[in-house]
Amino acid sequence: MFNGKALAAAIRQRRLQLNYSQDYIAYKLNMSQNAYSKVELGFTALTLDRFILLCDAMEIDMRDMLKPVLYAA
Repeated sequence: MFNGKALAAAIRQRRLQLNYSQDYIAYKLNMSQNAYSKVELGFTALTLDRFILLCDAMEIDMRDMLKPVLYAA
């Protein structure tokens, strides 16, 4: 079963690994930092288009980004 909160946590963890700011990722996604923050908190879902852009900005394959989400218990 898909877990949106787990995806939000994986996104935040990857951003922190890369030492990127929320402002930088928000800029790459053409959204405000506040709107991006809500994505990381799990309050707002990503569209497929934005998820693709996010993975590109975070230099990660989409499948790798989804692994912790799909295999979370």
